[in-house]
Amino acid sequence: QVHLVESGGGLAQPGGSLRLSCAASGSLFRINVMGWYRQAPGKQRELVAVITSGGSTNYADSVKGRFTISRDNAKNTVYLQMNSLKPEDTAVYYCNVKGTSWGNYDSWGQGIQVTVSS
Repeated sequence: QVHLVESGGGLAQPGGSLRLSCAASGSLFRINVMGWYRQAPGKQRELVAVITSGGSTNYADSVKGRFTISRDNAKNTVYLQMNSLKPEDTAVYYCNVKGTSWGNYDSWGQGIQVTVSS
């Protein structure tokens, strides 16, 4: 099984920054895609940012230019650096990792709260 542990969330002021981390462990073998999703109250879960094994990235338009996704392959960890935070960024953020082990896997973290409030 694949287990994901998110950390780094909490409360930030508008214009402030937070850095989310997601550490993957277990039967990983090969990680193909890592990403962050979020779900705000009353809204659908949406993709925030993804990064492939080759290093390609993609971002939601709403976070483009403010958030940066990165990964540390040696630590099986993906990060989301969130700058210039807005109240609209308030949501539960979920880490997602897709890869191949004994079979394909698609694993989700438990979610971590990010609150941006003045």
